[in-house]
Amino acid sequence: MATVMNRVDTTGGREAANDDGGYRPDADEPFMSLKQQAYFRTKLQTWRDAILRDSQETLSQLQVDSLREADLTDRASSETDWSIELRTRDRQRKLVSKIEAAIRRIDEGEYGYCEVTGEPISLARLEARPIATMTVEAQERHERNEKVSRED
Repeated sequence: MATVMNRVDTTGGREAANDDGGYRPDADEPFMSLKQQAYFRTKLQTWRDAILRDSQETLSQLQVDSLREADLTDRASSETDWSIELRTRDRQRKLVSKIEAAIRRIDEGEYGYCEVTGEPISLARLEARPIATMTVEAQERHERNEKVSRED
């Protein structure tokens, strides 16, 4: 079986979102101006669309491929490959939910602001992780608290 596993862009759509005339949000601009909001909306939508497209390709491939190899070892290998692929798609389904939540935050005027402190999230962080909901500092505090509560 010639299985082709597609890998989704996990870079927050950086490559695809760069086709916007070279615009990059700048710290000298008003934070979350309409131009910045449009930039991040496009970035998020492009990322979401790439994930959905790849998921559809996986579904199509699953329908075409047969897991009935004659050799037991080949069959086990194929089933393992598909199991990994389906787990990856499940993680991406959760990622799509986070992307859609970020787009909703843009619509509601809350995008780019920390859900804990209300402070602006740095543009560099949003560029690297456009679904971020907390500043780096708030995220680190959250992870430390989470670790402490897990150890109890």
